[in-house]
Amino acid sequence: MADNVVLRNIKMLDGTSADIVIENRKIMDIALPGIGAGEEVIDYQNKAYASSGWIDMHVHAFPEFEPYGDDIDEIGYKSGVTTIVDAGSTGADRVHELVKRAQQAKTNVFAFLNISRIGLERVDELSDLSLLNKEELKQAVKENKDFIVGLKARISSSVVGQNDIEPLKIAREFSKETKLPLMVHIGSGPPDINDVLGLLKKKDVMTHFLNGKANNLFDETGKPLPAFLKAIKRGIHLDVGHGNASFSFKTAEQAKEYGIHFHTISTDIYRKNRLHGPVYSMANVLNKFLCLGYSLKEVINGVTVDAAAWLNKPELGRITKGDIANITLFSVEDETIDLMDSDGEKREAKQKIEVKGVVVNGEYHACKVWAEAGY
Repeated sequence: MADNVVLRNIKMLDGTSADIVIENRKIMDIALPGIGAGEEVIDYQNKAYASSGWIDMHVHAFPEFEPYGDDIDEIGYKSGVTTIVDAGSTGADRVHELVKRAQQAKTNVFAFLNISRIGLERVDELSDLSLLNKEELKQAVKENKDFIVGLKARISSSVVGQNDIEPLKIAREFSKETKLPLMVHIGSGPPDINDVLGLLKKKDVMTHFLNGKANNLFDETGKPLPAFLKAIKRGIHLDVGHGNASFSFKTAEQAKEYGIHFHTISTDIYRKNRLHGPVYSMANVLNKFLCLGYSLKEVINGVTVDAAAWLNKPELGRITKGDIANITLFSVEDETIDLMDSDGEKREAKQKIEVKGVVVNGEYHACKVWAEAGY
């Protein structure tokens, strides 16, 4: 790639058009369309939007682990996502391996550290409380303080076994000791969802909040649980975390009806649900929220501005002169497509988002289809 690249005739989300000039990996100028100068000019002919690079707050990017593993760049920049946050694939035993892989990847990577030292080496990692070692966890956090953004606790029956709510109580203690927020996976009980909600604090991330399981956040009439509303008032962060089994159109419609808005849209992507669905990609998940009636701005904010704000890295959620360039280029096509949630329920959408290219840390990559068209 040339040191000086112009993304010409790009649509911005505010409705304007611009040329984005990138030099030495930084955004050097946001110019009027058609006037940006550079060694290499890529003309998008007003067929694509630019947003700050998409951020996926919940992925599984440790390929050795099955079933929850994948390659960083496959679920990162190659799918239009410039920053991923691994959601507890590794614990204290192997997080250093994830750090090493991240250093070798093009995609930006951060991680939640699993409170179990073995991480997802097995999928009932919180069924044995002896695997929750505070000193090992604290040492891992200390050694990787710029990489680890929080602690991950998967609090559902298949993970905790007979331990009920106890792993979350331990996670809360670990959070206090490390001053790191929790990401809490919710799912089938026990423990009861009300007990989980009672332990969550401001900035803790509740992922899978739109799941359709019996132990979810809405009562049998579709109303949000009182404990859920109280937790929202306390400032918990609502993350989608679609995954194989954790996104329901029906639950999402209930949330929208009661004015409960997601903070971040994430995929919970790994090799199986990337290749075989129902996730496939971040763009596919975003299509589902367009289909639900959210505006393009609301949907894109959920993977840019709002995710960057939680990470306390505002530069990842903006396109501003002087910043390292992380940009996602995409179109919104008028095309009828079928979308499926984690329960097998389908919706027909009239529009779809297509990724055209990315700039990750100042390096431009066209997606395959767009590159073959000569862009």
